[in-house]
Amino acid sequence: MITETDRRHLTRCVELAHEGVSKGHAPFGALLVDRHGKVLKEDYNRTGDGDVTAHPELALVQWASLNLSDEDRVAATVYASCEHCPMCATGHAFAGMGRIVFAISANQIDDWFREFGSGGFPFELVTVRELLPDLEVDGPDETFSEEMYALFKHVFAD
Repeated sequence: MITETDRRHLTRCVELAHEGVSKGHAPFGALLVDRHGKVLKEDYNRTGDGDVTAHPELALVQWASLNLSDEDRVAATVYASCEHCPMCATGHAFAGMGRIVFAISANQIDDWFREFGSGGFPFELVTVRELLPDLEVDGPDETFSEEMYALFKHVFAD
């Protein structure tokens, strides 16, 4: 269940997605929040610099792996403008991270990519719930669909 606190964090993720786009990257943003609600780190997609793996969700997991205890990682929440891809979800699992909350789903993104003529994902679409069935996952939240659709259209439409 997505709460108003979750929506506030998701709003920041969407702002970060806009920031990333303004700097030449894809429209993704993410936050790492500890068990007390403190934002520990935030990031946006940086694939425009040439590293196709520079996803913000993975960057936050990598930071958490180096800076948080096992107990703090499992108690943390990763908020994301978009559902984790399989690469980010797998990193999340290997690091022993906690809850994931996302604004829009991978299925929505896949539909949009196809609508915009930019093809689908370069992998078999697997949702984070399918890949990590024992993890607490909340999303999508329709509050953000229109804004994220417009942002994806701006970036990916032919």
